This record gives sequence, C-alpha cells and structure tokens, in this order.
Amino acid sequence: MARSKLGASSEVNAGSMADIAFLLLIFFLVTTTIANDKGILMQLPPKPDPNEPPPEVNKNDRNIFKILANSKDMLLVEDEPLTDVSELKGMIKSFVLNFGKPSAEYVTMYNNLPPTLRSYVNANGKRPDSSDDPGEAVVSFKADRGTTYELYVRVLDEINAAYNELYGQRVGLTGEEFLQLDRRNPEEKALYTKAREGIPRAISIAEPNKIGG
Repeated sequence: MARSKLGASSEVNAGSMADIAFLLLIFFLVTTTIANDKGILMQLPPKPDPNEPPPEVNKNDRNIFKILANSKDMLLVEDEPLTDVSELKGMIKSFVLNFGKPSAEYVTMYNNLPPTLRSYVNANGKRPDSSDDPGEAVVSFKADRGTTYELYVRVLDEINAAYNELYGQRVGLTGEEFLQLDRRNPEEKALYTKAREGIPRAISIAEPNKIGG
C-alpha cells in the first residue's frame, strides 16, 4: 500500500485571506454612517456694508417679543423672569396670533382661520399691548456670551416649535406633521405654502453681550 510522505507541508494557503479582509474593509467603509455634529442650521444675514448706514427699524415695541438670556442661564421674557423654558412656546404662539390691531388683510386672514385657531385667538389674543397682527410680530432673542449652548438651543427650539404648531394647526396638522411635509410633492408643497402664507417666521437673533452682561 502507498503511504503518505511524512515530510508533506500541513500549512493552510492564506493567500486569499488578505483579499477577503480588504473587501470586508471596503464594505464597512461604504455602508457605515458617521454621525457629524452640524451645529445649528441657520441662515445668517449678509455682512453689512461698512460704508452704508444701518437700516432704520420702525417697529412698534408691542410688536417685538423680547427674550433675554444672561450668563447665569436666567431668562427675562417681556421684562419678566421666566424659570420654565417650556412655557415659551405658548407665549410666543399667543403673541404671533394676537390680532390686536390688524390691517384689513389680517382681518380677512382671521376670518379664514380654522375654527380651532379662531377660538384660540379669541381666548388668548386681541390684547392692545401685544402684536398688531402676525405680519408685524417679531420674536427677538438675545443671549450673553456666557449663556450655555444647552439653554440657547432650548430657547430656539421653543421659538420654532411655536411657529410649527400654529402653521400645522392652520392646515389641520400637528407641528410634527407640518415638519414632515415633503415640498418635492406638489400637494404637500401647496399645503406648506398655505400654512405659512401671511405668517412669516420672523425671528431676530441679536449679537450676544459680553460675558457677564
């Protein structure tokens, strides 16, 4: 009988293992999503021309909803202290939908609001010391350079949530559903446009004070 040679090599051919490992590495690089912190997505105004005088602001004080945050993360809203940031959404919504002294255009808008929003305005709005109408309302936010990032973001979230909620209610949606509207879809784009028509998202972000201001 033939017998196997005692000196035969027992090593495994690993020549293709490197190729397999390389292919796996490429697969994971292509399919893995790396999370990036993009910060706050905001469109900044153009840099002012130093040769041009600053624009005049002819806004009545009652049409500006003022939010101030100091270096100790304390809020002053409409000249009154506010400890619960979550209250901002309702306050801003009432301010924007006040209709205190509306123009003819905004009288028509009020009459065309859905019943739920008209009831909201009747219960919370029409104050002579608040905004004239949604077209005049501006939300102003000014922080200190020592204000924490967490508070800054929370305030901006509440401001935008107020607008999203009233936009959504105007077309029978929640604020979350309004945000999910796909403007590439003609029907959803029309709904988005109708929700925002005549109610600009007028948010003024002032330059922060120095630390301790």
